[in-house]
Amino acid sequence: MSVNIDSNHSGNMRNSMTKNISKFTKEYASLVAIFIMLIVFSLASPYFFSAENFSNILLQTATVGIVTIGQALLITTGQFDLSLGQNACLSSIVAAYLMKIVGINPIPAIIIALAVGALVGAANGFLYAYCGIPAFMATLGLMYVCKGFAKIISNATPIANLPNSIGFLGRGYLGPIPISVIIMVGLFILFQFMSRKTRFGRNIYAVGGGTSAAYFSGINTKRIYLYTFTIAGLLSAAGGIVLMSRLNSASITNGNQYEFDAVIASVIGGISLSGGKGKIIGALFGSIFLVMFFNGMTMLNVDPFYQDVIKGFVLVVAIAVDILRNRRKN
Repeated sequence: MSVNIDSNHSGNMRNSMTKNISKFTKEYASLVAIFIMLIVFSLASPYFFSAENFSNILLQTATVGIVTIGQALLITTGQFDLSLGQNACLSSIVAAYLMKIVGINPIPAIIIALAVGALVGAANGFLYAYCGIPAFMATLGLMYVCKGFAKIISNATPIANLPNSIGFLGRGYLGPIPISVIIMVGLFILFQFMSRKTRFGRNIYAVGGGTSAAYFSGINTKRIYLYTFTIAGLLSAAGGIVLMSRLNSASITNGNQYEFDAVIASVIGGISLSGGKGKIIGALFGSIFLVMFFNGMTMLNVDPFYQDVIKGFVLVVAIAVDILRNRRKN
């Protein structure tokens, strides 16, 4: 009798452990992929597994990751923002112009630049939620507006040699860890907590799960969209400022294609394009995977033109996997 009970108990424990492992690998498949890729690239290139290269990966991930948080929140609502990369570019140029050309103190200059990013995001949210313009068209239009203003302000020339006081944001270290990485991880933890433990976060998932159902349950869906687009714009500006600090300059190439990198990182991190599914923290692992993958490609001397082809292929595969995953669940 006791033998049967013990065997049943051990069997249940094995089944439970198997289910937990399966659930973890599904939710954090990107984390598993990172470890596999780490081994492959380390064997393929003697320069990949080095402290200097890992530091470079972390610094690149910090800027992409901050922008990805905003895109991940929008994808959770079922939308996306094509202007995030150019918003990051414009915000960094605004901050650099105010500090270098106008001579404003770095702190108010950065605050103004963050406000510009949030304003662009709010404009996207207003056009989509209150004017009924599809998010694709609204954000595409604002992308060109940001791009144009960035060229006008900077005269299409880099603004370099910025004040040393802002260097710590992109180039500073706290011990062995870059400060920009600490900022990124802190923001991921903050928005992961917000998305799961606050009413606003739960409303984001509700809206992504079904706008009509969310509306009839009493959620102000238009306000949720407006706030989420605004947050995404603010975070893109923050990412642009960190990038500006790391490069010690601002130019019209800053933040180039970040909007697409953010989509790829979000989907790889398990956030469904259909909305209402996934964890924000997963986008962190997606960002690390994306940066590490193309860093490894560079280490193997893969032509940048081919890397663009591979990036497009990765995006298509990630979307296909997301669609198949949703069909299987349905």
